[in-house]
Amino acid sequence: MLKQHPLLCDQTDPANPLTPKVLEIVQDGTKLADGRLKDKVFFETGMAQAFSEGHRVLNDDGVGCVVFAHKTTEGWEALLSGMIKGGWVITGSWPIATEMGTRLRARESAALATSVHLVCRPRTEETIGDWGDVLRELPKRVGDWMERLQAEGVRGADLVFACIGPALEIFSRYSKVETAEGREIKLPEFLEKVWEVVGRTALEQILGTEEARARNGVVGALEEDARLTALFLWTLQSTNGEFTAEVAEDAEEEADDEDEVAQDDILRYSARPAKGFSLIFDVVRRFAQPLGIRLPDWEGRIIETKKGVVRLLSVKERANQLFGQEGAEAAADRLEHVPTSNVQLTLFPDAGEGAAPEIRGRSRGRRAKTSGEVSDEALRTRREATTLDRVHAAMLLQASGRANALRALLKAEQERGPDFLRLANALSALYPKGSEEKRLLDAMLLAAPRM
Repeated sequence: MLKQHPLLCDQTDPANPLTPKVLEIVQDGTKLADGRLKDKVFFETGMAQAFSEGHRVLNDDGVGCVVFAHKTTEGWEALLSGMIKGGWVITGSWPIATEMGTRLRARESAALATSVHLVCRPRTEETIGDWGDVLRELPKRVGDWMERLQAEGVRGADLVFACIGPALEIFSRYSKVETAEGREIKLPEFLEKVWEVVGRTALEQILGTEEARARNGVVGALEEDARLTALFLWTLQSTNGEFTAEVAEDAEEEADDEDEVAQDDILRYSARPAKGFSLIFDVVRRFAQPLGIRLPDWEGRIIETKKGVVRLLSVKERANQLFGQEGAEAAADRLEHVPTSNVQLTLFPDAGEGAAPEIRGRSRGRRAKTSGEVSDEALRTRREATTLDRVHAAMLLQASGRANALRALLKAEQERGPDFLRLANALSALYPKGSEEKRLLDAMLLAAPRM
């Protein structure tokens, strides 16, 4: 209740004893303000007006700080767009833990734990920027900032959000940015480039330069599924060095809750092996799309999408995909007793020479094809077993205790090239301590013959 004072009353409705809500700047399609819906345009316009007033009252050499938390990139785009339109240059962004993890709201849920503090200064000149200049400056700015933050122990999603500020300084220093043809570049298009640069920089650190430059499978020694898995696990890393322990069901139930969410909402990890590692779909899409990784190609193979949450399938869940109903034991028998120079045919006999093993994914539509029909999409995604498939196969052999078969596979992979061990070592560094996957990888790597 408001105190009975004229300055504290609702100016739009003096009879209202509660805090004023009509002019509140929120995005809510069920609310009205002066007869218009409080949609995204209302939110961006209102925030721009509010930030314009802040720009007016602050000295040119002053500093502002905006505290914000939201789980979707759309929410971030709406706020940042309002700040830029309001005449501000965003110079830094820091994710800071502001909420108690032991409070009632945070128990057994993905409630607000951190807020991102955006540091900004008034823009003193209204100039037009060149898109080419912005793109040339962006990779070095983001790369240098990532290197600095990683040296200070900032990891994963914290690192992504901390890069928003320095990247936006390049873009927000101008009133607008245009291409050479005069087309204005909107903020969402620029943020796509920021996600791409962060993703490529992360891939270069994890897998090497070739993988960072890879796009649409044209370049890069490792396939899309390896790059997707590496980025997935890299994003799940947290600043304290541990994965966030959340229950996947809570992630799904709260996927539509816009009230009290933050950057921690994009981190989903369940300690139960059946659930595995999960991320909000929007985050996965933002990383995958600019790198040419088509998520539908890997649905049911290495990922599973449900209620806006993407889950990385566990290695054990992939056993039937890789080996079929006969399982790892039969594959191990073939490796031990059937001498062959083609390990792929030994592990995946259904493949045939030059063909692909039938990696069995889940049907996403109600009308599934009959056994005699093969869609164009199925033919397109039917491919040779990838390096990640072979790493997972080795992990399953390790889990089954078939040491001789594992040694035969590792010896053949070493003769094949360095990619197998390079990926295995990278994944070992990314999986959290104490996880089943890291235990299997580390044990498998110890069994690898020394060159």
